[in-house]
Amino acid sequence: MKQINVGLCGLGTVGTGVVKILTNHQEQIKYKLGTEVVIKKVLVHDVNKKRDVEIDPSWLTTEADELVSNPEIDVIVEVMGGIEDTHLLLEKALRNKKHIVTANKDLMAVHGQQLLRLAKENSCDIFYDASVAGGIPILRSLSDGLASDRIQKIMGIVNGTTNYILTKMSDEQLDFASVLQEAQDLGFAEADPTSDVEGIDAARKMTLLANLAFKMDIALEDVEVIGITGITQEDISFADSLGYTIKLIGIASSHEGKVEVSVEPTLLPHEHPLAMVKNEYNAVYVHGEAVGETMFYGPGAGSMPTATAVVSDLMEAVKNIRLGISGNSYITPQYQTQLKENNEKFMKYFIRMEADDEAGTFSKLTNVFTNEKISFAKILQLPGSSKGTAEVVMVTHKISKQQLINSLEKLKSLSVIKRMISYYRVEGEE
Repeated sequence: MKQINVGLCGLGTVGTGVVKILTNHQEQIKYKLGTEVVIKKVLVHDVNKKRDVEIDPSWLTTEADELVSNPEIDVIVEVMGGIEDTHLLLEKALRNKKHIVTANKDLMAVHGQQLLRLAKENSCDIFYDASVAGGIPILRSLSDGLASDRIQKIMGIVNGTTNYILTKMSDEQLDFASVLQEAQDLGFAEADPTSDVEGIDAARKMTLLANLAFKMDIALEDVEVIGITGITQEDISFADSLGYTIKLIGIASSHEGKVEVSVEPTLLPHEHPLAMVKNEYNAVYVHGEAVGETMFYGPGAGSMPTATAVVSDLMEAVKNIRLGISGNSYITPQYQTQLKENNEKFMKYFIRMEADDEAGTFSKLTNVFTNEKISFAKILQLPGSSKGTAEVVMVTHKISKQQLINSLEKLKSLSVIKRMISYYRVEGEE
């Protein structure tokens, strides 16, 4: 068979890694595929920029049409990022019968279903395993390795920046702002870290995971998102004293045809496998009806881990081309999207508040929780930040989110409550 020609969009951190792997592993790749895979053109912003990899100058172009409209190019590998402009570029590539490999979770979370349908119409493949958790093959595991199972729950750390920040805050008792600055200095966090620290990046990844796991068309706006900017050293200390570690956790669960997808700070028991995931590493915990519990762990970002996932996807696309089965990987969502209401979402909660330290306070608190049929697994009381107050920390038994909302509203109206400080989900104790 003729060699497979690749058009590479982007020559940044990941693009450089792709070039290195395709160059250094060419013999191994050819052995596995039975054909050569070579780069034909590379789309860049500046052809004269100094690169971290040796590259043939004739490959470089600033014109997207030299890739997407080039009849000699078989596969477009997109690692340049962006959403709307990149969407238009990939649409044109698909209409020109080019297969797509992308690491762009932002694009796939927003336009993924439309692009996948367009790919099927044009007998093309789109592979995007590198868009979630870098070097961890979680998407392929869901679509292939666990395809025969019914996935009930996915829970994971899918953003390395926030995990690095929370690890430092927990292990070194540092405040959020100083750790964020350190993460930026080391290159773990962007100059504008909003997407990471507000949970948006993780939400996009959970959208992709939930779509695959539950065979529904779940949109980004269906994900409930809370970031880590409100987490204080006091929250971490209180959680630790009760036996928990705080992580930014993405959760997608399904029960009786209804799903819940969220990204939020979550308390995990110290001994839970996800609680032990440190720094920029990612881990995804999958619970299937048949297989039970499995966990995928590894580097969530970086040049070579992500590039490895990209080239693996590229090899999958090439295999399909050689077998003549391209365009059959996309399956129309099997189920209509049904989201759980707040009274259908059940979990434990960590609740922290400051109240008057006087007789009768606990009785008033107890009345609120009793009326909402809420009981507690753990209660901790310490002196408050001002004279005559106490900080009260509670961990509930499993309750609905609606019960939590109702009780918080009633607590805020009590004169003995000085402030509701924080509340977080608690997982991993089933």
